[in-house]
Amino acid sequence: MDIVYRTGEATVSEVLDAVPDPPTYSAVRALLRILETKGHLAHRQDGPRYVYVPAVAPERARRQALRHVVQTFFEGSPEEAALALLRMSDLEIADDEIERLTRRIEQARGEGR
Repeated sequence: MDIVYRTGEATVSEVLDAVPDPPTYSAVRALLRILETKGHLAHRQDGPRYVYVPAVAPERARRQALRHVVQTFFEGSPEEAALALLRMSDLEIADDEIERLTRRIEQARGEGR
């Protein structure tokens, strides 16, 4: 999915080329079909090849993935998820980013979230 979102579209061969130590062609093809069956991808035919494209807008996919991570690893707590991000030792947050986050939290609070 990362490859298809990054490139906008990809064939099986293009996915293989972009993956370090890739599995077999058949395995990638099968995975792309599974992702299509689950509604994550769509395809169009270009001669004998299928060209896969995201079926879900990136923003919606981000929200769904983040919601899943928060539910799975943080017992549904956005606070715990945010704290985990802030505590990451390799993550440095600039003062202006903290100010923007603070403003967005206040905005969300004002909107009743």
